Amino acid sequence: MDYQEFIEKKIKEIKDLVGSEKAINALSGGVDSSAVTVLGHRAIGDQLRTVFIDTGVMREKEPDNVINIFKGLGIKVELIDAQDEFFKAFKGIEDPEEKRKAFRNTFYTVLGRAVKESKAHYLLQGTIAADIVETKGGIKTQHNVLDQIGIDSQSYGFKVIEPLKELYKDGVREVAKKLGLPEESYQRMPFPGPGLSCRVIGEVTRERVEIVRKAGSIVEEELKGLQPFLVAAILLNDRATGVIDGKRAFGDIICVRSVESKDAMTAEVTEVPWETLRRIEKRITSGLPSVTKVLYDLSPKPPSTIEYI
Repeated sequence: MDYQEFIEKKIKEIKDLVGSEKAINALSGGVDSSAVTVLGHRAIGDQLRTVFIDTGVMREKEPDNVINIFKGLGIKVELIDAQDEFFKAFKGIEDPEEKRKAFRNTFYTVLGRAVKESKAHYLLQGTIAADIVETKGGIKTQHNVLDQIGIDSQSYGFKVIEPLKELYKDGVREVAKKLGLPEESYQRMPFPGPGLSCRVIGEVTRERVEIVRKAGSIVEEELKGLQPFLVAAILLNDRATGVIDGKRAFGDIICVRSVESKDAMTAEVTEVPWETLRRIEKRITSGLPSVTKVLYDLSPKPPSTIEYI
């Protein structure tokens, strides 16, 4: 594919669709939403309002890091703090699909308010081909797939524009690179739309998210030299007996995940050196006193999926 030609075509499409109206997009910092943000601003400039919705389930320092990257590109990003709404929506829910739907409903409710305030008619969204394939195939619900499964996006108060929906992850990276995004953006490790809620098995609470956030930072730091497609720490819903300060403790279980992939449709497990795994275990158990067991996931995709929910 000629990615420069693709970019020019999509910029024209966005211009033609939006016309003189206003549009909005929600930036998460991932390569998909980052590419859409730059495409949108190239197409319609100040007619596009870019927001970052702080869901409370983002990686450590994510809002500040993302906003600063785009400030450097001359694109203003507004922060919307919606943490309370998301944790209220998650309360009492353990089923994986119900959690994803709770995230989706809350996300578009918050975004719908921003659209109304902006008097925007269009939402630019970073939906890619893998999102649509997995949602329509019943593998798992991706929060950014609406019209393709019979949910009328206009019920939230806007019309969705999805310029990347025919591309897979490797294609999106090429587009982002051509658009002039920094390497830290176009080579950014994938992160699920519903954030760390995908890495907390069982009920999503502030306390459980904080455990998986800290464990995830350790895992990412330790494995970045291997340059995997994705690494993650997952907090399981089970607990395990351990020994802390010579006494019996019943604590949390963290599972470490690292995979290699190009398009996110299939994945193989990273062959992590034994000494690295031992160092990860020690850092997690010493830094997070509630954790008594650390596991390494050996499952490829398929039969597993990359994320846990």
